Amino acid sequence: MDVNAAVAAAAAIAGVLTGVIAMLAFRWSERDQKRPTRTSLHTDPVLPPGVDTVLSVLRSSAVVLDEADAVVKASSAAYALGLVRGGKLAVDPMLQMARDTRRDGEIRQVELDLPRRGTGRGEALAVSARVAPLGSRLVLLLVEDLTEARRIEAVRRDFVANVSHELKTPVGALSLLSEAVMDASDDPEAVQRFAGRMQIEATRLTNLVQELIDLSRVQNDDPLEDAEPVRVDELVAEAVDRCRHQAGTKQITMAAGGTADLHVWGNRGQLAAALGNLVENAVNYSPARTRVGIAARRVNAPGGDMIELAVTDQGIGISDKDKERIFERFYRVDPARSRQTGGTGLGLAIVKHVVASHGGEVTVWSAEGQGSTFTLRLPEAGAARDRATQHPDPDLDDEAGGPTESSPYEPLPAPEVLP
Repeated sequence: MDVNAAVAAAAAIAGVLTGVIAMLAFRWSERDQKRPTRTSLHTDPVLPPGVDTVLSVLRSSAVVLDEADAVVKASSAAYALGLVRGGKLAVDPMLQMARDTRRDGEIRQVELDLPRRGTGRGEALAVSARVAPLGSRLVLLLVEDLTEARRIEAVRRDFVANVSHELKTPVGALSLLSEAVMDASDDPEAVQRFAGRMQIEATRLTNLVQELIDLSRVQNDDPLEDAEPVRVDELVAEAVDRCRHQAGTKQITMAAGGTADLHVWGNRGQLAAALGNLVENAVNYSPARTRVGIAARRVNAPGGDMIELAVTDQGIGISDKDKERIFERFYRVDPARSRQTGGTGLGLAIVKHVVASHGGEVTVWSAEGQGSTFTLRLPEAGAARDRATQHPDPDLDDEAGGPTESSPYEPLPAPEVLP
């Protein structure tokens, strides 16, 4: 009995000791699991509260890096710009900036030109990168795309330079001619000759200023504010009247034809100016005793019927390299011919902006020595209002929005020859 009791007591004591040891081992294991390790510091970083929400609403591309330079968080814009690849920051200068900021805690900012991915072109992507510490372990990189801002600034800078040059030429000519008139005051024939030249330069200056005003107006004004159904026949007749004297001087026959009683929706003054510019160019760049045709027709399009207005000439034509730039401001295919005709190089730029703001497009077909056909495609009145509302503003894009190559405009039956 005593032996059995002793054995039972010993077994109970052993069971209690085993339970205590097991409980201590479990507590030790749980505490060991909660202890931060070197691996967990690198692989399981946590963003400070609210940072994720702030990054999601930023317009800049955002990248958060940990101590091992691994990407903890990156916005979709960062991936689109090619900043992040395979979970790593792919731009070495930005990576070095992040390491320097992590070391000394200083905020750094730099502007870089990065190669553009997937375009096959040599264009650079201009960005502004700013690096700042985010807590004690993370680094925040914000990248702003400056490409479009730089492009617009370059366009504006070139525009100012071109305007200054174009204004300087006639103003300088007027100054020299006025001095010549004063020196030739005793020679009536010379005075008359110089006065005639002064009138020509004054007219060129007036035309340049007026076209600058027209270009500024079509860029800034909304054509839908004064939009109305406009008869195409009236636009054609107005364009012909505008160039009738010039065409008569060069014995150029002007012919109008196509579908009658068509209407487009838009600003009558702007549309008349755009078509008038095309007809005037056709007359100016056509040799004597040739033909300029204006034709209108309705064509089917997925978003609604469109009205095509084609102006065809038998002039000198346009080379392939010039067709890419003819809608740029102040660009001239033949500068010598432009000086003779008084052209400013703004007419086609005005055409492009007017048509684009009305929800349409302008295309060109041309071959050197065979002539050119410029085609305005505008939404027909009715569906035009919705299409023009959805069309983006052309803004200052002169480099990217050049003309589209199209096939020659098919001649329409029974044109009416206008004297």
